[in-house]
This record gives sequence, structure tokens and C-alpha cells, in this order.
Amino acid sequence: MKTAEVKDLSTKELKERIEDEKSMLVKMKLNHHISPLDNPLKIRRVRRLVATMVTELHSRELKEKNK
Repeated sequence: MKTAEVKDLSTKELKERIEDEKSMLVKMKLNHHISPLDNPLKIRRVRRLVATMVTELHSRELKEKNK
């Protein structure tokens, strides 16, 4: 998911996606410790996607607070 796609999501959708991606990240990490993933870089991509979404959510909260 690109940054522009993250910015197009509503705040409610963004919060839901963050929770989904975080849970998927935990599952991927556990699975990777048990048996190696085919592509371990997926963990990095998901982690960075979560960080991007959290950053966007935080910036929206700051904009609302400053209004």
C-alpha cells in the first residue's frame, strides 16, 4: 500500500487497518520463528506499512487538535 492510498483512507478505516496489520505482523513473526518464511522481507514491509499508517493517524489527530 502506497502512502497516497493510506492518506485516502478515512480515519475509522485507518484505525481498523492498523489493528489488522499489527495482528498479521505478530502472526508472521511467530510463524517465522517456528519455520522460516519464504520471503522474510514481508515482515519488514508490514512493519513499515504499520508505521506509515500510525504516522498518518497521528498527523490527523494533531490537525484536529490544532483546529
